[in-house]
Amino acid sequence: MSQPQYPSQQPYAAQQPHVSQQPWTGGGEPPLWAPWYGAPFTAAAKRFFKKYATFSGRASRSEYWWWTLVSVLVSVVLNIMINAGVSYTAYGSTAGPGTYLGLALAAIWVLAVIIPSLALSVRRLHDSNKSGWLLLLGLIPFAGAIILLVFMLLGPDPRGQQYDQPMA
Repeated sequence: MSQPQYPSQQPYAAQQPHVSQQPWTGGGEPPLWAPWYGAPFTAAAKRFFKKYATFSGRASRSEYWWWTLVSVLVSVVLNIMINAGVSYTAYGSTAGPGTYLGLALAAIWVLAVIIPSLALSVRRLHDSNKSGWLLLLGLIPFAGAIILLVFMLLGPDPRGQQYDQPMA
């Protein structure tokens, strides 16, 4: 079962090489149901929130890894805030008001991005024609994370189109 696609956008389609930075035809970004191969940084972050709890469809490597970069950077900043508020003495450490603010912001951040992060990971697995249930491999200590990392690094598989649900 083949879904309508942007033929020149698909990285696995036989194409003539071209110089254009936009790999799809028609200009602009592809529809939300389609993966955006070569998505720029800001577009990947916007699509992350536009597809907040969408577990169907596919996500390109660029969509996934740009969001991962955003998430890591925000986490680093929040950790710096948390640790900057701690004062150390000879008798131990004391948490200051900055620590509590950092913890509160970190909790808000985690609650805001946990569902869309899971959805993005499932869509990334779909792009390489893997079931989203494989995300449960992350529950296996150490080995599960390595297996998921390898899956997230895999390129797209044309059979992954089965997970697409085009919208009119």
